[in-house]
Amino acid sequence: MPKLTLVGAGPGDEDLITLKGIKALKQANVVLYDALVNPELLKHAPADAPKVYVGKRAGAHHLKQEEINKLIVDFAFSHGHVVRLKGGDSFVFGRGYEELAYADKFNIHTEVVPGISSSIAVPELQQIPLTIRGVNESFWVITGTTSSGEISSDVRLAAQSNATVIILMGVSKLAQISEIFAAAGKADTAVAVIQNGSLPDEKIALGNVHNIVERVETRKVESPAIIVIGDVVNYHPALRYTLALQQQQELAAVGV
Repeated sequence: MPKLTLVGAGPGDEDLITLKGIKALKQANVVLYDALVNPELLKHAPADAPKVYVGKRAGAHHLKQEEINKLIVDFAFSHGHVVRLKGGDSFVFGRGYEELAYADKFNIHTEVVPGISSSIAVPELQQIPLTIRGVNESFWVITGTTSSGEISSDVRLAAQSNATVIILMGVSKLAQISEIFAAAGKADTAVAVIQNGSLPDEKIALGNVHNIVERVETRKVESPAIIVIGDVVNYHPALRYTLALQQQQELAAVGV
């Protein structure tokens, strides 16, 4: 029976895939996996199941999306159960729904196994909370680069809010993003840029909107990385002492 299961592989650490995701891999007849998937996860699939790399990175697409869609259908009819293993969560900038909808056209049975999105997990692993009572009331997850290659217009909207802003696929546009937030009066707002989150070679650059481009260059932080903008970044362990001191000074200034 032809079948497609979309499995979110999590942010990179092989232990951060769900048990249901592991069960799906064990039942796979074919695995199609992305660039950001930890290769160690492939060991959970049967040894005789083909493992086909179909990854896409900025400026280096192994296959076009249309080709991946066709592969899914071809393998589903020739082999049976196709597990599409995607970094993070399949439906958070993973184009998972496009693949599911394409398979539906051929009456292929489809299932979805949610994954831990890097947009949430990577800041959390750095002990950056996305929401703090009294600090912010929402968080936005935005793509830094749209399908046209332009910066998302939602970045300008987010810069007007007090939300925590998480930007994926935006390191190449960090200077533009910083300019947008500075123009919105957020030059002093804290920023973290985290590369290879959850992995042993993880890197982080901490700063503010005004100086984050320089900090990223100094720390040699590159893609794939996540940008986190907002006052919650001040709660990162490396910044907590400075934040506590600032709060004490503010209380002293009003005589508390």
